[in-house]
Amino acid sequence: MSESLAQRAAALDAADELAGARKLFTLDETVYLDGNSLGALPAHVPERVADVVNRQWGQLRIRSWTEGDWWTAPERIGDRISPLVGAAPGQIVVGDSTSVNVFKAVVGAVRLVDDPARTDVLVDATTFPTDGYIASSAARMTGRRIVPVDPAGLPPVLGPTTAVVLLNHVDYRSGRLHDLPGLTAAIHDAGAVAVWDLCHSAGALPVGLDAHGVDLAVGCTYKYLNGGPGSPAYLYVAERHQASFDSPLPGWTSHADPFAMTPGYEAASGSTRGRVGTPDILSMLALEAALDVWDGVSIEAVRAKSLALTDFFLECVEAYAPAGRVASLTPADHASRGSQVALRCGDAPRVMEELIARGVVGDLRRPDVLRFGFAPLYVGFADTERAARVLADVLCM
Repeated sequence: MSESLAQRAAALDAADELAGARKLFTLDETVYLDGNSLGALPAHVPERVADVVNRQWGQLRIRSWTEGDWWTAPERIGDRISPLVGAAPGQIVVGDSTSVNVFKAVVGAVRLVDDPARTDVLVDATTFPTDGYIASSAARMTGRRIVPVDPAGLPPVLGPTTAVVLLNHVDYRSGRLHDLPGLTAAIHDAGAVAVWDLCHSAGALPVGLDAHGVDLAVGCTYKYLNGGPGSPAYLYVAERHQASFDSPLPGWTSHADPFAMTPGYEAASGSTRGRVGTPDILSMLALEAALDVWDGVSIEAVRAKSLALTDFFLECVEAYAPAGRVASLTPADHASRGSQVALRCGDAPRVMEELIARGVVGDLRRPDVLRFGFAPLYVGFADTERAARVLADVLCM
């Protein structure tokens, strides 16, 4: 069985249309299955960052705001991300953290509704904790009530009191993919505004923000987009909402004339309204360089490989692992699966520690979940087979 699966892995790698992308990254012999937490380093980024530091900052200094196009970076890089999430240009601005952008989006969404009868902000009960924390604070500040909901049971909860719904596209623990088109339509049918967190889907699967009528969305860039640790997040505001989007953080760089330094605030037009303060240039330009690896890549091809990788991993785990030691929490149904596999394991902390020691890097969600993220641009089928085989060895210890 082991030889058969290894042979299949080699054949699948040989036929992989994305296999050439692997050489664009700085990788070693480690099987890296944690790209859903921190993407691998694109090999050309250090040289690009060195130029930003040594020439643009070191030599041009303040001239780089214009000569190096630093000032326009948030919108320019937003337009680089747009095709990966199905958005037309001019709707995404890059900057700040995901948490800050969640705050902007939720408060901005409540202000779009502007109906005191709509008292409820619904938030994904399984969401990444910060989203819940931020949404709760935003609800208090806007005089709304926070209502945790299970995304699977959302439609019956929606009604005339619903103002805003904040959902994660992919559950960060289980890897479950939620129905963005269907849930967005249900939210709109209820007269509410849909805000989506794309942290665990952007760069792994098609999102279709414009096609599915999403109102606002946020996401990080350091996972599948490989922007680097702490790289700036992004905010999507659909074009139809931009003229009325009222940011709760009206910083000087989102002013219609930021260098006029006037005491009164007048919002800029377009995605620029989502800006707050001075752009974080070093990390932002590292992200811009990292996005080069997506040139010519079809997100549909990425999705096809993601599903093939996760299918193959689940097959290998079933073949290799001792019976009853792990159980998949990730849906088998492709329509409900993101780009990770979560396995329940009674001694998950010990198992993950040993896996990492043996060169297979995933991560852990306490108390008992092993997470393995599959970034299709640099993870191959041989990596996948090896990870399952080493996992089986560790489980037998």
